[in-house]
Amino acid sequence: MSIPSQSSELTRGYWFGCAGILGFSLTLPATRLAVAQLDPVFVGLGRAIVASLLAAVALWLGKARLPNRWEWCRLAATAGGVVIGFPLLSALALQRVSAVHGAVVIGLTPLLTALFGVVLSGERPARRFWLATVFGSLAILVFVYQSGAAGLQQADLYLLAAIVCVAYGYAEGARLAKQLGAWQTISWALLMSAPLLLPWVVEAAPTRFDAIGWHSLAGFAYVSVVSMYLAFFAWYRGLALGGTARIGQLQLLQPFLSMAAGSVLIGESVDGAQLATALAVLACVLASRKP
Repeated sequence: MSIPSQSSELTRGYWFGCAGILGFSLTLPATRLAVAQLDPVFVGLGRAIVASLLAAVALWLGKARLPNRWEWCRLAATAGGVVIGFPLLSALALQRVSAVHGAVVIGLTPLLTALFGVVLSGERPARRFWLATVFGSLAILVFVYQSGAAGLQQADLYLLAAIVCVAYGYAEGARLAKQLGAWQTISWALLMSAPLLLPWVVEAAPTRFDAIGWHSLAGFAYVSVVSMYLAFFAWYRGLALGGTARIGQLQLLQPFLSMAAGSVLIGESVDGAQLATALAVLACVLASRKP
């Protein structure tokens, strides 16, 4: 029996979305490693410069068409969210808080992504979806309070602003991916941002890279190649196939994948409350997929 086209696209959307989330899950721990010895402005904006070089090669080899005038405007909006806003703000925050703390706060991204998806794309998810998303987000908020991270610090404000930026960038980029293609969207967004960011990156760059430890350099390499470029291939493809609101909810799993990565890479502890919250969020994601 053949699978209906719409169901097949949704399944593929989930697979691509999961691949993107796996790539993004190491972003906060890798950023934490990078800012240990590198300026957060260099980490936050410099990764876009590195990724733009890869983007230029991909666009040339793929013979991608030039975006039209309206697409350039939307690419600028996408770049403002995912190329500039989130990387810079999250790097500034992770100078002051742990990757686990950042992962929990960033866990609120799916709800905002869904809201932007509704506003920008006119998506209308079922009530079950909204209930699952709200309960999943509430589980994260409860965890924040129970872990003692409820008091808003400057780093929390940076993280909240980063969430708004990345959620908007995801939703706008998903719309563009349906027209330009997934890898073309992030590639053009990176390429158009590079000239603007380069002076800031040069000013914030270390005077001697050989004085920087390999852990920080490896963290910067990861966020430049994977977080800023390769993971977006799969993520925007998943959003375009399955819808911004539905696939975007997979981000509810990202905080706990990031916690696991932080535990392994940085040695940050993961306790029972974190695992319990992860299970609650997983249940919400599974419940939202029921027909």
